[in-house]
Amino acid sequence: MSSIKTNTAAMTALKSLAATNTMLETTQSRISTGYRVGEASDNAAYWSIATTMRSDNSAMSTVQDALGLGSALLDVAYTGTNSAIKVVDEIKSKLVAARQPGVDRAKIQAEVSQFQQQLQGIADAASFSGQNYLAVDSSAADYNVTKTIVASFTRSGSSVAIGTISIDVGSSKLIDSNDQSGILDTVSTTTNGGVSYSVLTLDISTLTDTDNDLSDLEEIISTVDGAILSMTTSASDLGAAKKRISLQQDFVNGLMDAVERGISQLVDADMNDESARLSALQVQQQLGVQSLSIANQNSQNILSLFR
Repeated sequence: MSSIKTNTAAMTALKSLAATNTMLETTQSRISTGYRVGEASDNAAYWSIATTMRSDNSAMSTVQDALGLGSALLDVAYTGTNSAIKVVDEIKSKLVAARQPGVDRAKIQAEVSQFQQQLQGIADAASFSGQNYLAVDSSAADYNVTKTIVASFTRSGSSVAIGTISIDVGSSKLIDSNDQSGILDTVSTTTNGGVSYSVLTLDISTLTDTDNDLSDLEEIISTVDGAILSMTTSASDLGAAKKRISLQQDFVNGLMDAVERGISQLVDADMNDESARLSALQVQQQLGVQSLSIANQNSQNILSLFR
């Protein structure tokens, strides 16, 4: 039936064209933004998951920065310890030379004193971001022998947890201004002469060639050698801790990439599919316009019957 009151064909064509235009707008939005789920209205569950995981990934980026800072702190401490080993090794060589009867120990002490000042300078300079693991004051209110480095951020349901790496730097300190318990400032006392000394304060300028003095000198050499062994152990521990942090950095990097790929699977648009869909919808839109035009011509056909 043909009617001038209701154009059923035009209504159908218009409804079809409106649906096509809506799908075309959605496809164009996906192509322009790159997201299949860009808003909560697109898919509330996927949008919620993606938003939460993006936030967690941002937190893990901060963890990555914290690991980098921790690695730098350990690297500075290791570099300082390694340099101190070389200087103490020079002191030991000079002391061994001083063991030979008849040498001028005052002149040797003059060289040793320069090395001692160098050791103090190394310990003081081994600081990064205001933290120094080699020259400490154990009486300070904020001093803690166990250093913690933020290493992970994990989520379990609605709760989150921060993981840390703990590093005991008590055996790594070279100088402790509070109680002289560092590797270089720990005080020892010779057996015969009763002379108190540390690597930083030893003085052989007054020692003579008597048996007692030579015995005391050998004790001093032994103490210096022990300091080298302690610093070697400390450097090894610092190196092992730095390696662990490096492994954790690699893990966090890989984890962030995995999370990013997971988010992409949930919300990113497949540009190949969207491009093909856009072409199809554009054709549908053109056909819809044509169908609507044809349907609107029905009224004109009815008018021709009355001419």
